[in-house]
Amino acid sequence: MPEPRIAVTGMSITTPLADDLSGFLSALLQGRSAITRWRTIPTERIYCKVGADLGDYDVSAGVERLQDDIPGEVSDRLRKLAARAPWGTGVSMLGAVRAAQDAQWFGSVPSTDTAVVVSGHNLTSGYVYRQTMEFLEEPDFIDGLMSLHSLDTDHGGCVTEVLGTRGPVYTVGGACASGNHALRLAVDEIRHRGMRSAFVVGAPTDFSPVDLHAMALIDAITHRSFNDQPAAASRPFDTRREGFVPAHGSAVLVLEDWEHARARGARIYAEVLGVEACADANHEPQPSRHGQVWLMRRLLDRCGLQPEAIDYINAHATSTPLGDRTECASIREVFGAHANRLKVNATKSMVGHTTWAAPAVELVAAILQMRAGRLHPSINIDTLDPEVDLDVCMDGPIEHPVGTFMKSSFGFGGTNCIAVVRNPEAS
Repeated sequence: MPEPRIAVTGMSITTPLADDLSGFLSALLQGRSAITRWRTIPTERIYCKVGADLGDYDVSAGVERLQDDIPGEVSDRLRKLAARAPWGTGVSMLGAVRAAQDAQWFGSVPSTDTAVVVSGHNLTSGYVYRQTMEFLEEPDFIDGLMSLHSLDTDHGGCVTEVLGTRGPVYTVGGACASGNHALRLAVDEIRHRGMRSAFVVGAPTDFSPVDLHAMALIDAITHRSFNDQPAAASRPFDTRREGFVPAHGSAVLVLEDWEHARARGARIYAEVLGVEACADANHEPQPSRHGQVWLMRRLLDRCGLQPEAIDYINAHATSTPLGDRTECASIREVFGAHANRLKVNATKSMVGHTTWAAPAVELVAAILQMRAGRLHPSINIDTLDPEVDLDVCMDGPIEHPVGTFMKSSFGFGGTNCIAVVRNPEAS
């Protein structure tokens, strides 16, 4: 019996570039950078001064904008929960409701037949840091609900409460591949666990200054050359790249059983053909060409596709010297001569690295580009690395029809996860 097909029927995005889908696509096609100096994270004592800052995002204003478009009881729950939740949990809840509204999910899918999978771990580091600083001043002044709000599960629990879902809920951590791991598990919930829909919640990472400084000490993030040129700091494939740019950001996708979606007349953005994962057997942040090549080949095989079926790759492309070079070499090895016809771009060049949410944020970006038939530029490539022998869209937005694309993600700790997605018009 064939496995159920998986439709993407709803999406939402929350980044410093935009918090709506059309605005997000427009900003990407314009090549706008979201990178500034940090406003909401104290940087006086740390090396890294730049990032994509969403820490002052007004969740309550977003809730108010939604109130006429969602059921009254959902609006009441969202308003009540967001009023007392930490910033990150508020963003997750708001994004989930936006995605549900975009999918016309309310009243269309039984609450017991919907799973919620949250991507990420250590999501509340900034919140815990702020509470710790408060504790050092006066212990009784910390948030009275810190024992709940400091847990990653607070994101999932609050999303299920505001949506009213009663299917499985859990978090999955796989560093910068977390979003794709969450997508993989959401697909499994529909294909193998009887769910009709599943929410993939790419939760925002609430960074602390300690996090940023620790990453700077191992040269994982940019901190040497671009503190006074924030918009130029994220530069995948360029010879002057020196590390990724930490970023706030979140995305939510609603997956649905294909036949169920069609029966209710849902708009289908895309079809998820497959998601596969592997480990490099190495805990250090060193990308593995062997692991990436093996995984891409396994995924194509599992999807029943030849390399020539892929039109576009939304690359992991973090702007690290070794990472970008390894990824390009892996693509060349897997796709051979077809690599000359592939288009590859780096969403992180504009939005920065949204860490655990990055695969979800970039998957939304890729789906929007696929539907528009236009690919955004990879910005800040002043001098292309001579070892990058792919078309990385460095000369501006281009017209490019996409039938099937690949979304790659590779995380610290040797965790890799890649998805293949198809244009429903091509099916």
